[in-house]
Amino acid sequence: MSAEGLIVAALGVPALGALAIAACGRRPDLRETVTLATATGLLWCVLSLLGPVLGGAQPQLSLVEMLPGIAISFRIEPLGMLFALVASTLWIVNSLYSIGYMRANREPRQTRFYVCFALALACTIGIAFSANLLTLYLFYEALTLITYPLVTHHGGEEARRGGRLYLGVLLGTSIVLLLPAIVITWSVAGTLEFARGGILGGGLSNAAMGGLLALYMFGIGKAALMPFHRWLPAAMVAPTPVSALLHAVAVVKAGVFSVVKVIVYVFGVDRIAGLASVDWLPVVAGFTIIAASIVALRADNLKRRLAYSTVSQLSYVVLSASLLAPLSIMGAALHIAAHAVSKITLFFAAGAIYTASHKTEVSQLDGIGRRMPWTMGAFAVGAMSLIGVPPAVGFVSKWFIFQGAAASGHHLLMVVLGVSALLNAAYFLPILYAAFFRLPPEGAAHGEAPLPMVLALCATAALTVGLFFYPQIPLALARQLAGI
Repeated sequence: MSAEGLIVAALGVPALGALAIAACGRRPDLRETVTLATATGLLWCVLSLLGPVLGGAQPQLSLVEMLPGIAISFRIEPLGMLFALVASTLWIVNSLYSIGYMRANREPRQTRFYVCFALALACTIGIAFSANLLTLYLFYEALTLITYPLVTHHGGEEARRGGRLYLGVLLGTSIVLLLPAIVITWSVAGTLEFARGGILGGGLSNAAMGGLLALYMFGIGKAALMPFHRWLPAAMVAPTPVSALLHAVAVVKAGVFSVVKVIVYVFGVDRIAGLASVDWLPVVAGFTIIAASIVALRADNLKRRLAYSTVSQLSYVVLSASLLAPLSIMGAALHIAAHAVSKITLFFAAGAIYTASHKTEVSQLDGIGRRMPWTMGAFAVGAMSLIGVPPAVGFVSKWFIFQGAAASGHHLLMVVLGVSALLNAAYFLPILYAAFFRLPPEGAAHGEAPLPMVLALCATAALTVGLFFYPQIPLALARQLAGI
């Protein structure tokens, strides 16, 4: 199959899979088989495109011209390839986990769940492969809308309230801030196509460049920069597989992916390096890292703690991209992958704990590692990765971010990274201590969660460690992105 055909297939397989899943709604076994087959088909399409991209090619496809000179078009550059590879790989594991979770907890509306999940992956691939700002924006908005039914899956007042905040913040930021930024870019550059070195040229003053950057950074609400972060913890009312989708596979990764892509391909690293008008971005990202970590430290609800951990970790990517050094750009790309496999492991473990014991609070986890050793062992791997401890892939990405900060002379931000690592340890290590070194309460007799869930979380934990020892593919893509 040609590269153009593979792009069409990567976009079409999850969309067609959603239709097939809906048609099999009354036959759960067949519905779940179709889900796994669709996820496998998507991964095959993405892997088939990986070789040419690693070889330096950038396959592209234009579908339809919406306005003169502006088409819905796709081009696979290294960052998009990395994002698509992460999303398609983790969809298979998440599907396996979802089967165990949804059945064990007798969740309602399971067919709708799997349909929306497949459509969300179609939107994610559209974002990853977008060749211009228009294509990215359309799929970005579609992803928000298609994940809303997942966030409000339970249908209660709390779910509806969380869904309203989710929809309000993400649509509000994208319409009020991101869309005007795209219009300004078109008026200045005469194009919306992503291009290495940026497309803005000298069409804006330094001050205007800083203002436009602010519109983009806060308009991409999925990146959860403070103060536009509250949608993320609010969305934790969703089932755990949805939380994993939001945090690891699609939504927040679409946010930080878009941030990096805008900095590299719209502004251009060399164009804005040294501009005083953009120096505020590392400060905002550093503040978000520390502030979100402090909130996570005080949170007793496990999913809420993980949610604020995500807010903090996302800003590692924003901070790294904003340093505008080749090593930090590499670190930003690598941390997208590192955070994905680490955080999905932690959410899988949280869901397994809830399914097996109905515990949701950190203060309830005394001795649970003795009852659920596989689950908490995987949790330990994910936690160590986000702290930045080898041998886990989080160490690799944070090492490049730290080197980028050193190379660009941002010594204060090096201190921020060190303090953040200590805060990460402060909110993760007490969980592990309580789980393995405290006695469980009397009468606790539960064991592990259903086998599909345990297999999935062990797989992502193994991937977290495996990418430390074998990071060649993400490293190669990150180097291409940074031009190293």
